[in-house]
Amino acid sequence: MQELKIYNSLTNKKEVFIPLQEGHVGMYVCGPTVYSNVHLGNVRTFISFDLIYRYLLHLGYKVRYVRNITDAGHLTDDNAEDKISTKARLEKLEPMEIVQKYTVDFHQILQKFNLLSPSIEPTATGHILEQIETINTIIDNGLAYEINGSVYFDVLKYNEKENYGILSKRKIEDAIENTRVLDGQSDKKNPQDFSLWKKAGPEHIQRWNSPWSIGFPGWHLECTVMSTKYLGEQFDIHGGGMDLKFPHHECEIAQSQACNHVTPVKYWMHGNMLTMNGKKMSKSTGNSILPNEIFTGDNEHITKGFSASVARFFMLQAHYRSILDFSNDAILASEKGYNRLMEAIGLLPKLTTSNNSTFDVQAWKQNCYDAMNDDFNSPVLIAHLFEAVKVINLIKDGKESLTKVDMKGFNDALNGFIFDILGLEKTESGNNNSNQLFGVVEMLIEMRNQARADKDWTLSDKIRDELLALGIQLKDGKEGTSFSVN
Repeated sequence: MQELKIYNSLTNKKEVFIPLQEGHVGMYVCGPTVYSNVHLGNVRTFISFDLIYRYLLHLGYKVRYVRNITDAGHLTDDNAEDKISTKARLEKLEPMEIVQKYTVDFHQILQKFNLLSPSIEPTATGHILEQIETINTIIDNGLAYEINGSVYFDVLKYNEKENYGILSKRKIEDAIENTRVLDGQSDKKNPQDFSLWKKAGPEHIQRWNSPWSIGFPGWHLECTVMSTKYLGEQFDIHGGGMDLKFPHHECEIAQSQACNHVTPVKYWMHGNMLTMNGKKMSKSTGNSILPNEIFTGDNEHITKGFSASVARFFMLQAHYRSILDFSNDAILASEKGYNRLMEAIGLLPKLTTSNNSTFDVQAWKQNCYDAMNDDFNSPVLIAHLFEAVKVINLIKDGKESLTKVDMKGFNDALNGFIFDILGLEKTESGNNNSNQLFGVVEMLIEMRNQARADKDWTLSDKIRDELLALGIQLKDGKEGTSFSVN
């Protein structure tokens, strides 16, 4: 078994991975709140943990991977907005219609990106009874209190014996409550206390009976309940985006400690954010792109559509703990690299073998494992894969050689790293056709530009209209003409 090191956010250092139960791994990752189309930053996080899941399976571990669906509207914003209920009112649908619509979208997008399904995908609404039971246990243990139908976690009392801030490294006086400005906020004993149960106001659509009121569970509670139900009071890995470290994951730790009196997670892992053109993604400023817009090219920030596998490859070229910036130039460069990789892997089986090997396959293979064993370092792995591309081209040109045995080992290892671990998908002729289409359209755009310069409006319009009839829409802008494929 390879020695794997994981960067543990709890200790802020890389640690040798030793699962609680030999040969088995329990992993929980915070899933989406299903009130809108999944955005690209979320997709990056899920791709990162798909890579981790795939590698653990590759190493031979039996993995139980749990990723939840948040389908209960929680009040987590500054304006105390329940996003699911708000969207239901806007679209004149039942909250569960909203949940179903965007859960389907989430699954479809992740399937396109070739993510493996988790072992269990529990929902918050399917575990209301367990959440109520957990709240009762925390109250019985003296670390929660009820006021006016709502229940709050007593952070200061908890902090007398435990460390609220152990994950985020925040001081208790700085850990001001992050369920934020809610009705009944003044009922709390301390501003740091967070909600375990909230009494529902008349505007709150999703509501359930409880011993305290008709209401709904707090935001943090569902992950504590579902992770420990399916993985045990202690499990190996808990993952999510960097933005969840505080307050969400900090509160999860406190709830588990208060309920079960044990540290719930051995290794905390956090993926970093995705920016776009050097800035934070934002719908309000127009600096954003949805996954489907990458596939179609129907977004002003890109000049063409890209396959899901190219987009996945782009994301894996950065380490999961690094900030990754999306841009048209960056994904174009990734597409070129991806195509080189696919061409090489297609060429490898056709190469002839020799009586001796001039390339050390085992050393190269171990270098690839060393990269993944160093906290799942996919960009370094990809650099080694491109070393393999060079070797393949040298073998083709007769400047390197491999024996039949080494060739098989090289081919098996390369396929394993590219398809099983990185989760890329084999391209067929359609990918090359896509590149040829891009070149032809660019040529026609140049012809149209020349026609416009010559004031030959008939030819200019003819090129535009005939391309549109083929489902290719030209877009004229300040920086020139781009196109999208419908």
